[in-house]
Formats: sequence, structure tokens, C-alpha cells
Amino acid sequence: MNPIRFPLDCRLKRLCRGHPRRKFRCGQPLVDRWLATQALQHQEKHLSVTKVLLDSEESIAGYYTLAAGQVDFSDLPHEAVRHLPRCSLPVVVLAWLGVSSSRQRQGIGGRLLSQALRDCWGVGKSLAFVAVIIDCLDDSSKKFYQRWGFKEVPGRPHRLYLSTKRLTAMMGDRAGAS
Repeated sequence: MNPIRFPLDCRLKRLCRGHPRRKFRCGQPLVDRWLATQALQHQEKHLSVTKVLLDSEESIAGYYTLAAGQVDFSDLPHEAVRHLPRCSLPVVVLAWLGVSSSRQRQGIGGRLLSQALRDCWGVGKSLAFVAVIIDCLDDSSKKFYQRWGFKEVPGRPHRLYLSTKRLTAMMGDRAGAS
């Protein structure tokens, strides 16, 4: 498994108070507002973790937020849960992902998603979960995630999932999460 190659002028860091969260603009006000007003607070309360991609000027080129979650057995399609108990199931939630307007169309979104999925896969070696879940804001973001193998949850057109089995295959882990 090769490392994710971000632009040479960028580095990925865990969000901290000194990062210029309020200056970030990606064209989606909800995504901008989350980073500016809630991401750090949620991280400090251990509700989620946000990683930011900082450029050489310490501006945020992009970010993603991951959180633990649960879904009901009936919230996932049959093929994803057919051998699982009928109860609440653990998932990882890709809660937010945004790329600065000035850095869009450079492949950064795909690289951030790759790193977020890699983080999920790493967590899966210590904590079990059945899928990565995303609630898309619009059809454009839905198409982006579907290109990465995410599938629609029946009856929830903007909720997508990526099974742990599919994630493990993407990571090339032949032995599975041991």
C-alpha cells in the first residue's frame, strides 16, 4: 500500500486551535461553517476527529472529519448485513470533506478521501465496524463518492455506504483486519 501523495507544498495535520478555520471556503456554506464553528469543539469533546491539509502559507487546502456511529440493522441493504445480527451496528461516519475553492480540480478531494478511508481501515484493525457511511449534501457530491465504490442505501438517496469488506479489498489487505 503506497502512501497518499499530497501536493508538495501541503501536509496533513490534526486540526488545532491555531489553524485558520474561519478563512476556509469551499463553495458549500455548510461545509465551511462546520469547520469554522464546530469541528474543533467536537474534536475536543471526542465526538469526531478532523484532519486539515495545510499549504505552505498555513492556509487550509482541504479537510475531512471522521466519527464513530451506529446504524440499525434495517438501515443498510440486505447484501451488506445478511450474515450480521439484527441489532445496532457499528459504523465509521465520514461526516465532512471539503476542498478550498482555490485548490479544487487538483485531485485533492480524492486524495483526502483516500487518506480518510486509510484512516478508517487502520481503525478497523483495533475496533470493529461494518461500513463507512456518508450523508451527501447534493447530487454532485454523491456522484463523487459513488466513483469510489460507495453505494446508495435503499430509501435514503443521499446516504451512501462502503462495506468494510470492500474497504479491505481497496486497501489490498489480503489477510484482513487482524
